[in-house]
Amino acid sequence: MVERWLPRDARFKGSLVVAPQDPVGAAQEIRRIGSHPDIVQVLVSSGAQRPYGDPFYHPLWEAAAEMNLPVAAHLGGQGGVNSNPTGCGAPTFFWETHALLCETGMGHVASIIAHGVFERFPAARFVLIECGIAWLPAILWRLDADYKALRKETPWLKRLPSEYAHDHIRLTTQPLEQPRLMEHLWEPLADIRAEDMLLFSSDYPHWDFDDPHLMRFPPAWKDKILDGNARELYRLPARSPHLEPKENQGTLSLQAKPGRGGSG
Repeated sequence: MVERWLPRDARFKGSLVVAPQDPVGAAQEIRRIGSHPDIVQVLVSSGAQRPYGDPFYHPLWEAAAEMNLPVAAHLGGQGGVNSNPTGCGAPTFFWETHALLCETGMGHVASIIAHGVFERFPAARFVLIECGIAWLPAILWRLDADYKALRKETPWLKRLPSEYAHDHIRLTTQPLEQPRLMEHLWEPLADIRAEDMLLFSSDYPHWDFDDPHLMRFPPAWKDKILDGNARELYRLPARSPHLEPKENQGTLSLQAKPGRGGSG
């Protein structure tokens, strides 16, 4: 990808794929190629044997923070990729598994915050790819409430979990939940200031892709979700005024991803 694709167009940006089960080796790979100007994030799968906040992964987080690269996780449970696809075992049906991808996302978010990854590595950022967004307010509300009562377990934390999440965690919008009234989706997200945390992704051409022309984002959030938040996270230049929205940049990966794939 670095040799053949990134040089072809300045709009192409790449993900550095590493193996999370070997965090020391992953750290070496991040430092080897992470300084490339068109590599904008580290990409891991959901094939983790433990939540991503576990100190086992600290070498990976340290290297990514050192290179100023977000760590992105593309979550998926089908095909045996996820060792624990749900808290109660493996689902039976594909649509059941697909709908429950957010459960894995919840576990990683809670772990990364509780273990103090963002205190230990202030430059660290975490991107969750393709597990929806509606679940985020609920888990942050619960984490805030329980932290207030049980903070003695994690004295290294200095802020509320929701505050760490706002500053360090980003989510891609696909698959965007579809309540009967869309304002019912945006109201709870507004409570956690999610307009700063969301990155548009389409997952095209998969069966459940989200058409950007049909997305009904709040007008005040639209430019951030479709453009500004990604430019800030990935250190992209400001959009040229003559470019149409369809010219927005995408992200490639260093290797093909199995299963659902697609980083948006």
